[in-house]
Formats: sequence, C-alpha cells, structure tokens
Amino acid sequence: MAAVQDSAVAIGAGARGRPAAQGRLAALWTNHGAGYMFLLPWLVGFFGLTLGPAVASLYLSFTSFDLIRSPEWVGAANYVRIATADPKFAASLKVTFLYVVLSVPFKLAFALFVAILLDRGVKGLTVYRAIFYLPSLLGGSVAIAVLWRQLFAGDGLINSLLAQFGIEGPSWISHPDYSIWTLVVLSVWQFGSPMIIFLAGLRQIPTDMYEAASLDGASKFRQFYKITLPLLTPVIFFNAVVQTIEAFKAFTPAFIISGGTGGPINSTLFYTLYLYQEAFGNFRMGYASALAWILVLIIGLFTAFSFLTSRYWVHYDD
Repeated sequence: MAAVQDSAVAIGAGARGRPAAQGRLAALWTNHGAGYMFLLPWLVGFFGLTLGPAVASLYLSFTSFDLIRSPEWVGAANYVRIATADPKFAASLKVTFLYVVLSVPFKLAFALFVAILLDRGVKGLTVYRAIFYLPSLLGGSVAIAVLWRQLFAGDGLINSLLAQFGIEGPSWISHPDYSIWTLVVLSVWQFGSPMIIFLAGLRQIPTDMYEAASLDGASKFRQFYKITLPLLTPVIFFNAVVQTIEAFKAFTPAFIISGGTGGPINSTLFYTLYLYQEAFGNFRMGYASALAWILVLIIGLFTAFSFLTSRYWVHYDD
C-alpha cells in the first residue's frame, strides 16, 4: 500500500513538474523568441555551411576518398604521407611562407605611408579614399589577375615601358626568380583595406601630443617614432593578423598567373593552389582535406603567436 502511495506521489510531482517546465519554456520564448528568430539564419548558416562541412572535412582527412567511391578509412596515412613522402608539400609551404613574409610587411608599410599622407588634410579626402580602396575590392578577382599576367608578360606593358629607357626586361611571370615578386606587387597594390583602418587610427591620436612634441624640439621623424607608432600599435596588430591570414589563403592570383600549375618550377605553387590540385585535379579529396586541416593549424599557430607576443609591443590606453 505504501509503495502505491509513493508511486502516486511521484506521478503527481511529475505532472506538476511538466507544467512548470512548459511555463519556463513559454516565458523563455516570450522574452527571447524574437531574438532567436533573428539569429536563426546565422545559426543555420553556421551549422550547415561552416561547422558541418568543417567536421565532415576532418573526418575525410582520415579517409581515402575520390568523389566516386565511398570514403575508406585509412587512419593517419594521409598525414604520414604529407610529412614523409610529399616533396610538393614542402615546396608549397616554402613559397607560401616567402609570400607571407614579403607581401604583408610591404603592404602594411605602403598602406601606412598613404594613410599618413591622407591624414594631412588633403582636399577631396573622400574621393582619394574611394580611389585607393578600389584595388582592395578588385585585386582578388580573376579579371585583375588576368590583367596582371598581361602586364608582366614578356611582351607586356612593363617591359614595353622599360624598353623606352633601353632596358630589356625579363618575362616576369615565366622566370622562377621573378614570378613570386609579381604576386607580391599585386598584393601590395591591394593596400586599400589596411590603409582605411590606419587612417581611422591616425585620426584618433590627439593633436596636442604633436604640438607638445614640436614645442620640445622633436623632429617629424622623432614624433612618428615616439608618438605615432606606439599609439598606432593596436591598429598595426589588427592589420598584421588579418593580412597574414589573408596571405595564407591567397589563391586566385597564383592560379591565374601560373595557369593553375604553380610554375615555373613551383615558384608560384601556393599552399592553397596545391590543395586545389590534389582535390580537383587528382581527386584525392581525403588527402586534400588533410592538407586543409594542416593549413588551419598553421594559421592558428601564427595567430596564437601574434597574440602571445603582442603584450611586448602593442600599447593600449593603459
């Protein structure tokens, strides 16, 4: 009899708990339902187009998959082959690291130089900002890459201009010693985005600091070194991280200029281009997925290193 009573009490408590839980859900929906509805498109995109494919790619990196047959589990074989028996992996890493080391500092330096010029109260500043920002919008396009290939061809515009001064220029894009530099120049040409951010940072520096430095006899160079650069380090840090990530992901210019081969002699074989060749040229999707996750790891390590070292050179308000 006691057991029956205990069961009845438990059922009654559960019945009372369900309405309470339903009431909490109803209150939650009433208070936050509209916000979740606005977030729904982002949530669907994040889980369906970002997180889901990323998890699938991680699984495929441990398989042999050619888009025709079902994935076959091979364990860490793809990663072992990358580390021990793939010379093109090392070649693509070398080219990519060289491109990052050359393009990012040159782009940031040129962007800062132009931002300082524009910060001096140039008439028609908005027009100049739009003109200088335009290459950043067009620079990654296929059309600009095709144009760049025509400019630096053996009979292109660059060599035609050099010929006016009696200089015989090489075929820039087909010579392994010069081809990477054409891509670096194209990257620097896309300086508009960091320039706009630098200009915004320069506008936040108080002018009275420069006035006080001038009264103390500080030269323009000393003002730049002692005032502008330290106060601009948060902006420099942000631009450096963003541009480094973008440089690691560069693909279109190398693909168009080299015709998808990474030549001559792998001198423009970016890591992303090699990944593309493995995935859509050789149909080794599992192997390409392993390459993609190694790239994610490399970018993550570079970003983490940047944040760890920023405490020694990035100066905030405090």
